[in-house]
Amino acid sequence: MSSEVYAARRARLRERCNAGGSAAALVTRPANVRYLAGASPQSAVLLLGERDDLLVCAGPPEDRPYDGRPDDALPVQVLHRPAGDPALAAADIARTRGAESLAVEEHHLTVARHRALASVASRLRLTDLGSAVEQLRVVKDEEEISCLRIGAEIADQALGELLESILVGRTERHLALELERRLVDHGADGPAFPTSVATGPNAGRRGHRPTDRRVEEGDFLSVCLGAAYRGYRCEIGRTFVIGTSPADWQIQLYDLVFTAQRAGREALAPGTVYREVDRAARQVLDAAGYTEGLPPLMGHGVGLEFDEDPQLAPTAMGKLDACVPVTVEPGVHLPGRGGVRIDDTLVVRPEADGGPELLTITTKELLAL
Repeated sequence: MSSEVYAARRARLRERCNAGGSAAALVTRPANVRYLAGASPQSAVLLLGERDDLLVCAGPPEDRPYDGRPDDALPVQVLHRPAGDPALAAADIARTRGAESLAVEEHHLTVARHRALASVASRLRLTDLGSAVEQLRVVKDEEEISCLRIGAEIADQALGELLESILVGRTERHLALELERRLVDHGADGPAFPTSVATGPNAGRRGHRPTDRRVEEGDFLSVCLGAAYRGYRCEIGRTFVIGTSPADWQIQLYDLVFTAQRAGREALAPGTVYREVDRAARQVLDAAGYTEGLPPLMGHGVGLEFDEDPQLAPTAMGKLDACVPVTVEPGVHLPGRGGVRIDDTLVVRPEADGGPELLTITTKELLAL
């Protein structure tokens, strides 16, 4: 992305800081640093000044694709003592520049680090920046969406290749590792999150950690994976049947979750209340008698983190905007039998532009592999 993009983002944050009565801000959360500076080297922080900004690092930023590359127009200061804390150094710089107050991300700082900041810059009044950067990150520009789109293509490709291989007899852990290798082979920075492969009675569990259980004929196989591309993270989840025609109960459960997922996808539109998207999917499952053990939310935002705002949950406040990428991911797990999860990444678009843009396009037909 161009220097102008990062400068514009920092300018929007500066306006918020000024409106809140603070002329300087300290950004420490890595995803927020990357959003504003183009890169988030280990332990790096961003000092936002009244006019000038500074990236403070514990060591020289390494030019690695998955770390990002700092905005060429942004000055970088490397600490002489690599063991030092860039946040403390940045606070001291703000003090020497004459700042009277410093807005910090209290939700990201430990109590000990906050106390250290107050001690180092005792003349600075520390205020809370809150989730100002996260709020800026919710609506994506088209370049960000392009990164998500490419990540989704990589995930689709990796999943499609796995489905063409022999699956019976292989372990969940082996399949998960193979998927992650294929993601990298196709150009991903790496997996967006730990890949979940669940078979038989494990299928359909949200966040299942792969085990040494082997795939057997007749199993449900549920897979949830994502690719990170230039820092942006997508998500896809699919469920299949292994080696034979699905049983009646598997068809019925799959059709139910598919209907719920479609209802959630169709609810995505600018102006829709977050909880209404959750309700659209959840009420399908509730009506079929599945009220216990459902996921706490039916979807969430994605971007530089794979789970970010907005949260599509029963009590979530707020309304969707255009150009907000989200997942829709209902699921049902039956203890001892298995279950179904279907998960897509989509971008909210107005009806005039064709409605929600589906990024993850692997078929949602119930395949027998």
